[in-house]
Amino acid sequence: KAAFFAAFFWGLLRGVDVLRQAMAASPWAQARPALLTLLPMGARIVKFGIWGMAVVAVLSQFGFQVAGLLAGLGIGGLALALAAQKTVEHLFGSISIGVDQPFRVGDFVKVEDFVGTVEAIGLRSTRFRTLDRTVVTIPNGKLADMRLESFSARDRMRLSCTVGLVYGTTAAQMREVLAGLERVLREHPRIWPDAVVVKFKEMAASSLDIEVMAWFQTSDWGEFQAIRQEVLIRVLEVVEKAGTSVAFPTQTVHVAR
Repeated sequence: KAAFFAAFFWGLLRGVDVLRQAMAASPWAQARPALLTLLPMGARIVKFGIWGMAVVAVLSQFGFQVAGLLAGLGIGGLALALAAQKTVEHLFGSISIGVDQPFRVGDFVKVEDFVGTVEAIGLRSTRFRTLDRTVVTIPNGKLADMRLESFSARDRMRLSCTVGLVYGTTAAQMREVLAGLERVLREHPRIWPDAVVVKFKEMAASSLDIEVMAWFQTSDWGEFQAIRQEVLIRVLEVVEKAGTSVAFPTQTVHVAR
């Protein structure tokens, strides 16, 4: 019986290796690089449990009293779990990040009060490179409960601005500017045509405000900056061609005798 149990548990140990290799080669795991780093550690933990059960089963076949051993292992395991509570929390946080994949290495993200690039996702913590070139390290247990915003997941980027015209602008000039701004946006090759907003918004304190909003089909920040610059220059050309100008904050004071 002892030999049978030894062979049985040996087969389980080999099965863990086969399962780990199969999971590592699966497309699901290949799409989650952070999870690949957790597979070896998870396999070792499972093997440790199998070894413990194998020792207890073989010793019981030779007549040893394993009840006291199991009680001791239970108390020792409880003490170890209490001592390693934070470590276990961070480990499960790593598993949660690896499975859900809110971000990947190289993604540009916003975490609570800072933005940065994900440099490394470890078993205990994740490191971010901020815009100031500093490194922020956050334990995975805490990171799993934080509000995360990934800029790399965007499929398009939004241009939103307000164009204020001087109060001397006539109704005909306003219509010409509105038509020209919409034409500038819709003629752009990277525009997302389903949502282009060019509307006369309000008569503000010192300007006639036009709301301009559009989405461009790019996820690269550098390309979006170039597109935004090009569009804003053409906005100025449209305003100048209509014979009006962009307003700036002014106040008119009337002095009465």
